[in-house]
Amino acid sequence: MEHLPLFIKIKHRPCLVVGGGAVAARKVRVLLARGARVTVVAPELSPELQQLQDRFVWQNDVFAEGYLDDQFLVVAATDNTEVNARVYQLANLRGQLVNKADDSKRSAVIFPSIVERLPIQVAFSTGGDAPWLARLLRARLDALLPKHWGQLSQVAGKLRQRVKRTLSSSEARRRFWARTQDDTTLHAFLKQGNLAAAERWLQQEVQKPQTGEVILVGAGPGDPDLLTIKALNELQKAEVVLFDQLVSEEILALIRPEAELMSVGKKAGHHSVPQDQINQLLVEQAQAGKRVVRLKGGDPFMFGRGAEELQTLKAAGIRYQVVPGITAAAGATAYAGIPLTHRDHAQSAVFITGHSKQDGKEPDWASLARGRQTLVIYMGLMRSAHIQQRLVENGLDEATPVALIERGTTAQQRVVRGQLKELATLAEQVVSPSLMVIGEVAALADSLAWFNPQPEIELEQEQYA
Repeated sequence: MEHLPLFIKIKHRPCLVVGGGAVAARKVRVLLARGARVTVVAPELSPELQQLQDRFVWQNDVFAEGYLDDQFLVVAATDNTEVNARVYQLANLRGQLVNKADDSKRSAVIFPSIVERLPIQVAFSTGGDAPWLARLLRARLDALLPKHWGQLSQVAGKLRQRVKRTLSSSEARRRFWARTQDDTTLHAFLKQGNLAAAERWLQQEVQKPQTGEVILVGAGPGDPDLLTIKALNELQKAEVVLFDQLVSEEILALIRPEAELMSVGKKAGHHSVPQDQINQLLVEQAQAGKRVVRLKGGDPFMFGRGAEELQTLKAAGIRYQVVPGITAAAGATAYAGIPLTHRDHAQSAVFITGHSKQDGKEPDWASLARGRQTLVIYMGLMRSAHIQQRLVENGLDEATPVALIERGTTAQQRVVRGQLKELATLAEQVVSPSLMVIGEVAALADSLAWFNPQPEIELEQEQYA
C-alpha cells in the first residue's frame, strides 16, 4: 500500500476540480460538505453540478495550466484521459496534492469510501484494486454503526473532562462508556435529538458506583456471519468472556483482543466445568466490576441453561442482558435445505433435548410420535437407539425420513440421511455436535439443499504464483 491514510482539514482551502460530469459532481459534493473553496473548470456542467452552482466558482472554459495557481488540492475528473493525464502531470510537477479520478493508483490523493456519523468519520480504500469491494464494505459498515453515534460523540466530547476528573483510571472510564452507550434511556434521548437531556443523564450516571454486568450472548450455530449485530458489539466491549465449546474459532477471533477468555465448554458425557462453578464465575467477575459476556452456541435459552445462569445472577443482584442467537434448529436445517414446516408435510415443529437431568422424566413419546410434524432433537446422538425404539413403539412409521446434521452451517457441515429404522446406525457415522431431524421434511434435502461447505475447483496455479 503506497497511500498513507490521513484526515486533512480542507475547510476554506482552495480546491480545483477539472471536469463537469457525474464523476466531478461526486468530488465537488464531498469537498463542499467539508467547507472547501471549490473552483470547477469545465465547458459545461452536469445537472447535479448546476444545482450546486451557487456554492462554487465555475470557470466556463477548457483546462489551462494557470488554473492550478494557488490551489491546495487538484482533481482531474474529465471523461478525457489525455486531459486528466495533463492535469495530473502539471499538478504533480508543482508538488500539489492531486487526484486522478480515472487512475487512483497513480494519484497522490485517493477519495476513500466514507461512512459518516458526524463528527465521526470512517474512511477506507482498496487502493484502487476493487472499488466495488470498497462500496460493499461501506454499505456493511453503514448498517453496523448506530445512526445516533454522532450525537453521542458530541455529548461525550462535552463531558470528557468531567468524566476524567470523576473516574481517575482509563479502565474505569472505558467501562463507564461501554456500560452507558447502549443504555435505552440514553438511546431515547439521542434519537430524539435531545442532547441536553442526554448530557444530564450521563452526568448523573458518572456519579454512580461502577458495577459489573453480565451479557448472555447467543453465538448462533457456527457460521460467524450469522451473529447478530448486537452480539458482535458485545464481543467488542467485553472484558471477560466465558465461552462454550460449541463456539467456533472464527467467532472467538471477533472478541476484543484485550478481553480475558475462559473456556467453560461442555460435551455430552463430559463436563469440563460444572454448571454451579460457571454460575459462581459469572457472579465473581461481575462483582469485580467487569463487563462479562457469557457466550453460548446457538441461542442461550434453547437448551443452553441460560435461564439457570440468570437466576443465579438475579439472586446475587447482578445486572444482566440477553442477546438471542440463531438456534441450531433454525440455522442448521436451513443450511441443509430442510424446512421445519411445510404445508404438505408438517404443520408443526417440536424441539426437544436428547438428555435431561439424571432424575428427569421421559418425554411424552406418544405425542412426539404423531405424524405431520417435525421432530428436532438436540444432543441426541448418545441416545439414538433409545429414541428410535420409543418412537417406533409409539406408532411412528419406521420408514419416516431422518437427517443428522453434523457441524451445521460451518465449513465442516455434513448431512447424513436415512429412515427412522436406521437412526441408531446413522448416529454412529457422525460426531457431536449433530442435530437430529425426524419427519417427512427431512426428505426435502434432496431437492432443496444449497449449501456447499467445501467446493472443489481447479485453478490455473500460475495465475496466483
